[in-house]
Amino acid sequence: MGWNTGPAGDVMSSVSTNDGDPASPPRQQLTAVAPDVDATAEADVVAAGTAGRKPRSEHSTGLIFGLAAYGLWGMLPLYFAILEPAGPLEIVANRVIWSLLFCVLLMTAMRSWRPFKAALVDKRILGTLSLAAALIAVNWLTYTVAVLSERTVEASLGYFINPLISVLLGVLILKERLRRAQWAALAVAFIAVLVLAFGYGNVPWLSLVLAFSFGFYGLVKKNVGSKVDAVSSLSVETLVLTPLAGAVMAVLMVQGQATLLDNGPGHFWLMAAGGLITALPLLFFGAAARRLPLSMVGMLQYLAPLLQFILALAVFHEPMPLERWIGFGLIWLSLIILTTDMLASYRKLPQPAAA
Repeated sequence: MGWNTGPAGDVMSSVSTNDGDPASPPRQQLTAVAPDVDATAEADVVAAGTAGRKPRSEHSTGLIFGLAAYGLWGMLPLYFAILEPAGPLEIVANRVIWSLLFCVLLMTAMRSWRPFKAALVDKRILGTLSLAAALIAVNWLTYTVAVLSERTVEASLGYFINPLISVLLGVLILKERLRRAQWAALAVAFIAVLVLAFGYGNVPWLSLVLAFSFGFYGLVKKNVGSKVDAVSSLSVETLVLTPLAGAVMAVLMVQGQATLLDNGPGHFWLMAAGGLITALPLLFFGAAARRLPLSMVGMLQYLAPLLQFILALAVFHEPMPLERWIGFGLIWLSLIILTTDMLASYRKLPQPAAA
């Protein structure tokens, strides 16, 4: 989501953007599954189709973009399901390679190579994005394994937990101070994990790996969010991962386990579409975040795991015994507490003066 892109993610983080001041309110904990917002990366997605029409309000346009971004992330399990018999390693390797190709075409069309080159020559930015690339690779692979092993419910749980993990990372790493409601939300979430561990018969490791990998991904990207745009960031990260992805594909082909070229043109183009499916929601998210208030973006972020959860039950028919319903109910309760507190905190922040 994410940019889960997620989901993985695709794919999605809610890391606080406090400037290291533990006393200041966490301003971004309620934003987004994508950890960086490109103020210019929407690439005039709707420009071609709006000539001669009455322009929509910025808010309604932003809402459409936001629903499109989180909707695509939420429907990602369906995409992975139709890629069978490809396995998780092949899917992720192709996602990396085709994403890089899509970004190259996009940067060429937008004439935006300069920030990409600047990121490559800046050792600090390159190092940070390389770490981010490793984290998102873990996230993508874990998410793909979860979906293909019929554990989409656990995948959705990981992204429901993600905002809570981001709050926890803010305390442990950024030394932020939490309000009582935030502590209450974390306590309820901890109880929920215990209930779910009982329900699954073990700790829901897939969910926790998804939540922590994406939480740390957002934390890492926080350090470069203002220095590199979303498309350039995704391009660098996929470029870093491409040699490994190419090696994985080579090994799979030598072993006769690759499906890319052996299952007909339809399967080939579905695999190739991974680049578009990875990058497009990120661009939509950037366009939405420019137009919507933080509170609205924060509410939209729960759409992706909710859609994943619905797909797991209605399409993939995954089991959902009573103890799992109780565990999910506690997670949702903790998110309600957290979101209500953050909305209240956001309203108390000084609002920019009208122009």
